[in-house]
Amino acid sequence: MPAGVCGCCGPLRPRYKRLVDNIFPEDPKDGLVKSDMEKLTFYAVSAPEKLDRIGAYLAERLSRDVVRHRYGYVVIAMEALDQLLMACHSQSIKPFVESFLHMVAKLLESREPDLQVLGTNSFVKFANIEEDTPSYHRRYDFFVSQFSAMCHSTHEDPATRTRIRVAGIKGLQGVVRKTVNDELQAIIWEPQHMDKLIPSMLFNMQEAEDLDRTGHPSTPSGREHDENPAALAESCFRELLGRAAYGNMNNAVRPVLVHLDNHRLWDPNEFAVSCFRIIMYSIQAQHSHHVIQQVLGHLDNNSKNTPRVRAGIVQVLLETVAIAAKGSVGPTVLEVFNTLLKHLRISVDFELGEGSRRNSSTSVSSRSKENDERIVQNAIIQTIGFFGGNLPDYQRAEVMMFIMGKVPVYGTPCHTLDTEKIGHLGTKRIQAMLLSSLIMVTSGFKSKTMAAALPPPFLDPLFSISLMEDSELRQLVLEILHNIIDRHDNRAKLRGIRIIPNVAALKIKREKISKQDVSFMKKHGQQLYRHIYLGCKEEDNGHKNFELLFTALALITIELANEEVVVDLIRLSIALQDMALINEENMAMFIRCSIMALVAAYLNFLSQMIASPPFCQHVNKVLEIRNLEAPYLLPEHIFREKCPLPSTLEKEDKSWYFQTNEIAESLAGPGYNVDRLSVPYIPQVTDEDRLSRRKSFVDTISLQVDIMSNNLPDKSQLAEEITFETLKKAIDTTGMEEQEKEKRRQVIEKFQKAPFEEIAAHCESKANMLHDRLAQIFELTIRPPPSPSGAVTITSGHAQYQSVPVYEMKFPDLCVY
Repeated sequence: MPAGVCGCCGPLRPRYKRLVDNIFPEDPKDGLVKSDMEKLTFYAVSAPEKLDRIGAYLAERLSRDVVRHRYGYVVIAMEALDQLLMACHSQSIKPFVESFLHMVAKLLESREPDLQVLGTNSFVKFANIEEDTPSYHRRYDFFVSQFSAMCHSTHEDPATRTRIRVAGIKGLQGVVRKTVNDELQAIIWEPQHMDKLIPSMLFNMQEAEDLDRTGHPSTPSGREHDENPAALAESCFRELLGRAAYGNMNNAVRPVLVHLDNHRLWDPNEFAVSCFRIIMYSIQAQHSHHVIQQVLGHLDNNSKNTPRVRAGIVQVLLETVAIAAKGSVGPTVLEVFNTLLKHLRISVDFELGEGSRRNSSTSVSSRSKENDERIVQNAIIQTIGFFGGNLPDYQRAEVMMFIMGKVPVYGTPCHTLDTEKIGHLGTKRIQAMLLSSLIMVTSGFKSKTMAAALPPPFLDPLFSISLMEDSELRQLVLEILHNIIDRHDNRAKLRGIRIIPNVAALKIKREKISKQDVSFMKKHGQQLYRHIYLGCKEEDNGHKNFELLFTALALITIELANEEVVVDLIRLSIALQDMALINEENMAMFIRCSIMALVAAYLNFLSQMIASPPFCQHVNKVLEIRNLEAPYLLPEHIFREKCPLPSTLEKEDKSWYFQTNEIAESLAGPGYNVDRLSVPYIPQVTDEDRLSRRKSFVDTISLQVDIMSNNLPDKSQLAEEITFETLKKAIDTTGMEEQEKEKRRQVIEKFQKAPFEEIAAHCESKANMLHDRLAQIFELTIRPPPSPSGAVTITSGHAQYQSVPVYEMKFPDLCVY
């Protein structure tokens, strides 16, 4: 019999081919032949080594049917493959999977939507199977590309387009589930794959945002969730981010930023904000700082972009840090602030540049750009304040120090913000914005001790700014002090400068002042008093300034005042009253009357706080007389619009003013050192004025007169005979005060008019004298111990050795036994 006849005989074909052929009916509409499918399944399970051949033969038939457009047999073949895949779990399934994936790829490559959906569904079933052993050679590059392309389908029919996109998203979700848990498939996190996965999901999420914005609701519920591309894409996006490991976070976030750039989604930025909310809530908390670093880097890359784009990025950063601040932020706390401060400076530069160009040629576009820069600046300040306000107290103190270190103060080095290029106006803007952010950071800040909340590196520049000739900056400084000092939330009860009739009705919360705060007031109290004293006499002070000054005095009384501080505050109040009366500064009448009203409001508050009836009686007496004869000296009248002002203040009528002797009598008794009330308060002269710009260096430098007088007295003068006249002169201090004033005037005049070389030589001689004295002291006190080998002594320029016997040496008690 010829050999060709054997090839035509059915019984001579391999059994696996006969079993495969039998599952296909004559009419594809009849579907899979179940009985023959059961035989094929039993054969595959009994002979797993035949699985690869079964798969290859099924793939061959499926490819032929696809080409011939016999889609009914294609569906039957895929159904058979799915059943075999679910039934067989053995080592031999690996080759069968390759044939299966090859068939799925064939279906995805076709242009028929039904076949693409069919192939995707089979792949999803395969993705849900947990394999016993990892695959060393299998790759999913083609499936990532094909599913991503399906996610961007532009089919003419909306229903078909939705089906294809849903299938693509499901396919990507299957790839993610199949690969992210397999250590050998870490390649899926590489940029070339993430650049396809992430934008495909965001594209479908964005489509839903656009529909919502146009008024077409697309939010699914129930079964519709699985058929809604946006909801399914968001679910897949969350799942992908939730599985991202530490080293893969950057590759997952970068495509998001690129997608937002390419589609111009930073302005408006609703979609960008929602994306990063999903990211921050989906990733592990310890990975939050990676996202923040990515957004900061993207902000740097867009530093020259339009203001609205930068504002959109900053607002996204605000959302990320707001969520991250509740958990672990990592080492990026100061990096966030440093980057934001840098962009704040860039925004000010752009705004001032636009302002100068607008002055030369006024145009609508330049004005809009300037307004846009204000939006950027407000967004940055809001981000700084919100982030700092959500940090724990120990980190918030560090942030406060960091921000204060960046505030440009004249006369001090500022490494981050170079103020030479932006000029006085730009520096003022940056100062105001940084202080505004400090207000937000310090809001709600509760420090156990004032020394920890107001250390010198923070307090000194803050007070230096308070001396500047700008009302707005001084107000910001006072509000920062209020936030820090007020630890019991009493500020709201003290709002508004007024004569409070019953302080007890305010129910002010307070605690006994701690030893640490007592020490703080002894060390820095004079700085606080000086700040208030000098801040009261500024020309541009308004109602709000005096309101804040009153609140500051009241909060110091509540939080930091013991008996000694109360006496100092009374001295400060009397000094303010005398300053307004004497008027050596030629202040305006409104400022003088406002200072009088401030003193009245504060002493009324203080007298009731310390619960001294005689003190209260004296204050009420003065207030009653003022109400009748000089209402312009009371806060309720002077801060009213169009309040009539007097031409002069009557110094002779003492009943209008608070008297030191009467206050001293009312406080006489245990607790208060009333003798100190007789000593008038004089603000300390420090280097703070030098740091402010309004005064010259020579006028405000600390001239504490000479350490030693120019002419030392003779011995004859020291041995002067003590007579009645000398005692009388010693008691009479008026002449001494005049001599002291004259001496100070001479010293200041010398430093103002003397040549620089003379001043330098004078200081050098005093320094040399100090060094000589120190050398003498060290020579007398620091000597080497005696030694049996001898000690070196210098006599007439020659070194001599003098030995000391051991029995004459004195040893410490611990060395003798």
